[in-house]
Amino acid sequence: MQAYINSIGIISPQLTFDGSFLSAPIVHVESQFLMCEEPVYKEFINPVQLRRMSRILKMGLGASSICMDARSDVRPDAIVVGTGLACVSDLEKFLLSIDDNQEKMLSPIPFINSSHNTVGAQIAMMRKLTGYNMTYCHRSFSFESALLDALMLIAEGGVSNTLVGGIDEHTEGFFKIFNLLDFWRKKSVDNLSLFEGSHLGTICGEGAAFFFLEKNRQDGTLAKITDVQTFLKECDASDVKGEMDAFLGRNGLTEVDVDMFVLGRNGDSFGDGIYLDLERLLPESCGIAYYKHLCGEYMTSTSFALWLAAQMLHTQKMPDVIIKNPVSGRQLRRILIYNHHRRKEHSLILVENADL
Repeated sequence: MQAYINSIGIISPQLTFDGSFLSAPIVHVESQFLMCEEPVYKEFINPVQLRRMSRILKMGLGASSICMDARSDVRPDAIVVGTGLACVSDLEKFLLSIDDNQEKMLSPIPFINSSHNTVGAQIAMMRKLTGYNMTYCHRSFSFESALLDALMLIAEGGVSNTLVGGIDEHTEGFFKIFNLLDFWRKKSVDNLSLFEGSHLGTICGEGAAFFFLEKNRQDGTLAKITDVQTFLKECDASDVKGEMDAFLGRNGLTEVDVDMFVLGRNGDSFGDGIYLDLERLLPESCGIAYYKHLCGEYMTSTSFALWLAAQMLHTQKMPDVIIKNPVSGRQLRRILIYNHHRRKEHSLILVENADL
């Protein structure tokens, strides 16, 4: 299974909606959560409709519009979205209104907008798309599940292209609930110092990223997604390396064929141990990069990592702000993204240069 990334639209805590590639990285100083840098949505969405939309809908419609406008000559045959928690803000509004109004005279709008497939449905209605439309809600596997579905659709020949995205939002209620589980860092911190010392908890993030995947390469192709895998088990770095070796092996590769490993290290000592141990098992010639200090931790953060990998392969630029071990003296050909959630949910995404 493989597909070419021919355009991307992304809204994140960095200035990414304008198509720039970390030319001026934003350092969020003294933050416990990272909020998206958002565009002027009326450039993409009818202002009359815009005023009734929740923030996550604006983010989803904005990012998907940026992506589709870059391939305006082609209409998506399918829409596949991954989201861990979907429209949390609307769900909170609806649940609070039940309590406040004692289950009487409830507005249906927050309930309608709180369903997980709202973003995918709104994209289809706004663009008048009547093809396959699916939303996956598999915790930290949500975006990977959407990617797998999109790749299978293209491989089976049912469609020639797919719009696939990952989206999650931050809300105050969501932050408070997960804070009870010691998931977030208790004190504010400069996000670039996430990896200094031993810490409990990480920084909350959010984002919306959409990718236009096609069967065939185009003039503006950014990169190629070659394979995706998820595995669910509590394991250590040696187990992860075994899964990684098998994953690369089925694609006719070994670790030395990978130029850069993009790891989901988030500054939380509970989960970072796997990444640190894994780094010691990797060949010294391989480059290593981190990304969550730029976007924060959220269930579809690997969509940000995929954007990062595609941009690096396309531009052959490796911003200093993400690099731990640089790649020198050779072209970037392959990048492997590895991420885990609480040591149990693990995912691998292999991204290659479009020329391979």
